[in-house]
Amino acid sequence: MASTNHTAAKPFASTADQEEKNISFTQLSEHCWAYTAEGDPNTGVIITDHAVLICDTLATPVMAQRLIAEIRKITTAPIKYAVLSHYHAVRVLGASAYRHEGLQEIIASRGTYELIHERGAADMQSEYERFPRLFRNFESIPGLTWPTLVFDGAVTLFMDDLEVQIFHPGAGHTKGDTVVWVPREKVLFSGDLVEYGAACYAGDAHLAAWPATLDKLGQLGAEKMVPGRGAALTSAADVAAALAYTRDFVTTLFQCAKEAVAEGMTLKQAMLHTRRAMDPKFAHVFIYEHCLPFDVTRAYEEASGIEHPRIWTAARDKEMWQALQD
Repeated sequence: MASTNHTAAKPFASTADQEEKNISFTQLSEHCWAYTAEGDPNTGVIITDHAVLICDTLATPVMAQRLIAEIRKITTAPIKYAVLSHYHAVRVLGASAYRHEGLQEIIASRGTYELIHERGAADMQSEYERFPRLFRNFESIPGLTWPTLVFDGAVTLFMDDLEVQIFHPGAGHTKGDTVVWVPREKVLFSGDLVEYGAACYAGDAHLAAWPATLDKLGQLGAEKMVPGRGAALTSAADVAAALAYTRDFVTTLFQCAKEAVAEGMTLKQAMLHTRRAMDPKFAHVFIYEHCLPFDVTRAYEEASGIEHPRIWTAARDKEMWQALQD
């Protein structure tokens, strides 16, 4: 059983995490690449003769320059398209860097566009204060990233003759989750709908809906995947394992919250109840201790009937964190 003072005296969120990660730029298929960094947020890249697409832009324009440098080792083609897999500041605020590289469209789902309107500024400050290492040169961000093309359901691009499907498979990590699917090469860029070897952040999640969304992704038959965090997945078996891992994480989390609410537990009691189920399976993975207080809070609120996730502000973050310390 987990110790009841497991989170005692911990610094807020990931403010103490200053360790730089090793970055990899890995080719998965003829046109698809993975930009990964040992549990930090991943970016997917599609490169054809005349255009480049990126799925998520990194957190700041300065940080985006490192990805641009990797792309420029391979091609001089313009980086025409940026897809936002969802709205979290760490994923999207580096977009302005690509305007100097030929960027024409920033593509997002309707749900993501609505979340930027509703909580963009609050989320920016909240995320920066939680995890400052991921926002290197924060002052270089010119403002919120706004999409130039907003779709309802799905949109298809042809990059030369390569079909690229961009669609919203359903809610999960957020209400606006978007994936990029390259059917010819069976490569999926999942955003944070799928994780592997890292905790699932569920602070803005729709936990009841998440498993059905994973089912839709499983039906694609992907043989390679760039998850939101963790190493690139290079076989159908790895993809299936990542889907199962994510399902286990989010269903265990939500089941614990439903039990806690049904038994009249406080949020703090719900945290301890959840740890007893989650720690043995997930305590070793990337950003688990960072995510769990936010995850339990959201799961407890959804189990209590709060369907639309409450907005996280920097002040609310710290109040919640303090409340869940022993």
